[in-house]
Amino acid sequence: MEGGQPGPGASSPQSDSAEVLLHGVFALLGSAPARSYALSLTRSRELRMQRVAPAPAGPGAALKLADCIGCSAFAGQEPPPGPAAYFSVFCYPFRKGWWDASPARQRLARTFRVCVAQEAEENLKLAETWAGKIRELATPGVPRQEGVTWGLLPRPCHVLVLLNPQSGTGCALQLFRSLVEPMLAEADVAFTLFVTERPNHARELVQAGDLSQWDTVAVLAGDGLLYEVVNGLMERPDWQAAIKKPLCTLPGGSGNALAASINHYAGNTRAFKEELLTNCTYFLCKGLYAPMDLVSLSTASGKHLFSFLSFGWGFISDVDIASEKYRQLGNARFTVGTIQQLAGLKVYKGRLSYLPVETSSSVSSAPGSPSEQKSHHVPCSNGRPLHILPQPAHEGSWPEDPLLVPFDQPVPKHWTVVPEEEFISIFAIYQSHLGADFTMAPMAKLHDGSIHLFYLKAGVSRLGLIKLFLAMEKGTHLGLNCPHLHYVPVRAFRLEPFVSTGLMTVDGEPLACEPVQGQVHDQLCRIISGS
Repeated sequence: MEGGQPGPGASSPQSDSAEVLLHGVFALLGSAPARSYALSLTRSRELRMQRVAPAPAGPGAALKLADCIGCSAFAGQEPPPGPAAYFSVFCYPFRKGWWDASPARQRLARTFRVCVAQEAEENLKLAETWAGKIRELATPGVPRQEGVTWGLLPRPCHVLVLLNPQSGTGCALQLFRSLVEPMLAEADVAFTLFVTERPNHARELVQAGDLSQWDTVAVLAGDGLLYEVVNGLMERPDWQAAIKKPLCTLPGGSGNALAASINHYAGNTRAFKEELLTNCTYFLCKGLYAPMDLVSLSTASGKHLFSFLSFGWGFISDVDIASEKYRQLGNARFTVGTIQQLAGLKVYKGRLSYLPVETSSSVSSAPGSPSEQKSHHVPCSNGRPLHILPQPAHEGSWPEDPLLVPFDQPVPKHWTVVPEEEFISIFAIYQSHLGADFTMAPMAKLHDGSIHLFYLKAGVSRLGLIKLFLAMEKGTHLGLNCPHLHYVPVRAFRLEPFVSTGLMTVDGEPLACEPVQGQVHDQLCRIISGS
């Protein structure tokens, strides 16, 4: 009978050094012919399976509960005298496909029949005991790191899913129904789906809505929709509490930079499209979240923005914006945009200043240094001389930017001012990836307190630029030792264009060309992530 002692050939629950928490014999549903397995649930977070009927087999298998997103128990539909119950285990282990050398998470579900008693209640109680213990062991451990607070979503939990049906190739809603929704059901995660209908729709919702009914806000789109959400939360009167609600990125756009970065931080190999979406949905089902830095950006005309990914001006930003018309191509849009921009390579003139991470605020520069020199150039916006406005106060008391000074003042003396004033591109990034296949700052972390600043000086050839971008796919571009490419981790920066050439971008969204400065705010928000 199921639940009795193992038959011949089954390993004893004491045969391994790992402590066995539960042990029983149950039939595997769906196997033909019907087979019974001795199951051992161990403290080492494994569900070990050894076949005992109809004939003993060789070494058993084991499901690693680190890969498990859920386990449910339910009553059977059989009439007496067969009042069986069942429990189903849902795992997503990494497996290699025959078509690809890289392992990918693939669904593995097992359902076991419990019939150790004649009473349905007893069988269901036993099934629920197994399911509850499996869920407990599948819960990820919360990392302990000094000065960093990780956390877990509550169980049960309720997720607000914001979805842009136009993002990427326009398949976000289909992907949610076919991939995300089934995984959330297996993990017993409730959700409310909100489909955006226009730009800033999500921003308005999180800015004014009651978010208390949801434990996390998930964004199924590209990085642009998460940018809306972050800034909508920061515009609330209660922004201090609102920005602490864990966020989740589910890649449905063409770039998916934050999703690729989180996948990278978890130690996974590069993933694209449905594979990357599966990995990020798996993170949501597991419920572990980490703090993430945000960068506060202010412009000379008075805008105040919050960015989680990047700020750019020049070649890279022009590629991003110009390739929007090819979004139906997915990631390939950036390749097409790069080729187009190379044909008319531009030079961007301006002054770049920054505060390196290792520089103390007490360090001062020598007299006559560039930071003390006046410039003939007048900052411009959209081709006209710029009138610098005072920065508006925010009712919710936005976090102060103590490292920055007003635009009408020179940067502090201990800042570095780049002597060159002609650039191909200036890019400040705070995550590892700029796209699923574009590893710009492999050294970056979610909460490293750094802005990873890259600037490419004028003079680089088109061939040299192509080599750099090809190397960025693997994150090896700094190893090329290109004399025109410079990298420095900074805490703050200021960019003052001399002419309004090209568009700036913030998290992939366009911004009119004008003086901009920003500083990093450590661990300001929270994001669903891997361990």
